[in-house]
Amino acid sequence: MAPRSIAGVAQAVAASAMRAQQARMRVIAENLANANSTSRVAGGDPYRRQAPVFEPTKVAGAQGVRMTGVQPDQKPFKTEYDPGAPGADANGYVKLPNVDSLVEALDMKEAQRAYEANLNVIETARAMEMRTLDLLKK
Repeated sequence: MAPRSIAGVAQAVAASAMRAQQARMRVIAENLANANSTSRVAGGDPYRRQAPVFEPTKVAGAQGVRMTGVQPDQKPFKTEYDPGAPGADANGYVKLPNVDSLVEALDMKEAQRAYEANLNVIETARAMEMRTLDLLKK
């Protein structure tokens, strides 16, 4: 592999972070889509919120990031009295998903801002490379 410029390394690290944030947004979207999904089996568990798991990774000789998977959020389910629901237990209570739409919306905004910040890093690095090339031409 050929040696990379500082701007090239910055671009590679930022691109890895953008991929991780994009994957995070998909997990958040899945959580929001299932925020009201209860069990169809009496006394069964509803949808459980998923949380992304990130880990550092080598990218172009520097430290990047990647999403390695998701893990279920162990926060307890809320319950609601609804004896007519298919997922109601013997006492008439239905377990509700442990997804908080407000938390998911805030997580989505944070992921969006992180994505945009990394996009700015790539654009700035690209502009620095172009400026350097212009200086070398003179």
